[in-house]
Amino acid sequence: MGLIDQVAALFQDEIASGRWPVGERIPVEAELATAFGVGRNTVREALQSLVHAGLLSREQGRGTFVISSSELSGSLSRQLAGGSRLHYLELRLALDSTAASLAAQRRTDTDVEQLRRLRDEREASWATDDPDARAGADLALHRAIVAATHNPLYVQLYSSMTDVFASHMRDEESGDDDAAHRLHHDLVEAIAQGDAGRATGLVASIFEPFMR
Repeated sequence: MGLIDQVAALFQDEIASGRWPVGERIPVEAELATAFGVGRNTVREALQSLVHAGLLSREQGRGTFVISSSELSGSLSRQLAGGSRLHYLELRLALDSTAASLAAQRRTDTDVEQLRRLRDEREASWATDDPDARAGADLALHRAIVAATHNPLYVQLYSSMTDVFASHMRDEESGDDDAAHRLHHDLVEAIAQGDAGRATGLVASIFEPFMR
């Protein structure tokens, strides 16, 4: 592996670890060169490789920003960018329905405890009137349902799509928050009880108001 690739791998680790969070501006080239002990040309080429990979974006006059946490996520974000609202919802419905069914069959006591905690946090987030907080709390619950499938490929795929999901969810409102809270409550309990059919049906009910 050449020096540029080595440095790019180090920068990618900064992103994957969360030390360079999605949406944040990274240090300037001079600071990176000093911090990593390499020349500025090497830093520039390494950063450019991550721009091509869809992890970073250069903004004239503002700097370089993290736009994705993984190459898969960046690739999926580009592929899904042209989809319509309905296309996005249909994809979410398919992924979340299957995840709920599998989670109901495979969940552990630890999974159930985690799901109940995140369900309560999701409901509490609605008191903030912060669309980003709401989207984040909702996705944390649904991501935990995927984790309860204990299928690592499913978890990797879903996690790589959460940036796309979050960007859509900030603008989504069901129109009946109390009903949405009840449905999420029942969804977690259906998974806890091992009722795959009911869990799948509840996911459909959660998405139904958005698909009209």
